[in-house]
Amino acid sequence: MRRVAVLVLEGAKPLDVGIPAQVFTTRASMPYEVRVCGAAPGLVTGGDGLSYHVAHGLEALEWAETVFIPGYRFPDREDPPAAVVEALLAAHARGARLAAISTGAFALAATGLLDGRRATTHWHYTRALRARHPLVRVDENVLFVDEGSVLTSAGAASGIDLCLHILRGDLGVAASNHAARRLVAAPYRSGGQAQYVPRSLPEPLGERFAATREWALHRLGEPLTLKALARHAAVSPRTLSRRFVEDTGYTPMQWVMRARVDLARELLERTERSVEQIAAEVGLGTGTNLRTHFQRILGTTPTEYRRTFVRRDQPGPS
Repeated sequence: MRRVAVLVLEGAKPLDVGIPAQVFTTRASMPYEVRVCGAAPGLVTGGDGLSYHVAHGLEALEWAETVFIPGYRFPDREDPPAAVVEALLAAHARGARLAAISTGAFALAATGLLDGRRATTHWHYTRALRARHPLVRVDENVLFVDEGSVLTSAGAASGIDLCLHILRGDLGVAASNHAARRLVAAPYRSGGQAQYVPRSLPEPLGERFAATREWALHRLGEPLTLKALARHAAVSPRTLSRRFVEDTGYTPMQWVMRARVDLARELLERTERSVEQIAAEVGLGTGTNLRTHFQRILGTTPTEYRRTFVRRDQPGPS
């Protein structure tokens, strides 16, 4: 079992606490054990009228391989208690990865582990994070940032994206897609996608493009052109190209390519079909074409990717 701790700080936001606890919930299909903890066992006063009774204190951070730090209210007023900062530093030094959701980035930044690194937080607090921790390279235009052993995400919904990103890296795209379906969430949103910062005018195209993306996901094996996507979205190709980047962080055809590679990953994990068969099924034509894009996007080959997940699924020595 992989060990996950969710650290609840004073003023913790309920969605931010619930997302990692639910995504990595202990169940037959998920090889994780989750412990919700605080600075000490007992009652923690949360934000938005809720409080939490946590069974574990900071010793859970000594046990965990992954530590989530949910967002909390008024993060720019003061740093978390020294004992919390020290426990996070000790967990990181021991090899645990630390993942902050929303304003949890302030607690992570208080450790100094984000100094000189890219990080993000909820758009409302990006200036405050930059002012309080000037050595952090704050990026306000992304949903999440993966810096290896430290990760940060924007508002609550992007915490789902971050959790699915971590799950995808741990167990593969099939497991993350299964979790996304269970949560009725988008299976993949790029970390480079822009946050939904309020604009002076309403944006009427978001839902239309979401429907176009869903339409394309069911037709990856067919020829998909910019004109076909624009026709479905009922906009010009030029408008689609410009607004699609704002919605996803990718051009329409870059997004289609990544969706095809993601589908290929799932088929490599879950079936014994050949690389050539999978290439044809996901709309990439030939095995050579699939290998080229696989290498460019993931830095490995389809065969080596499949071997990785075969090894993960094999039982260890008794």
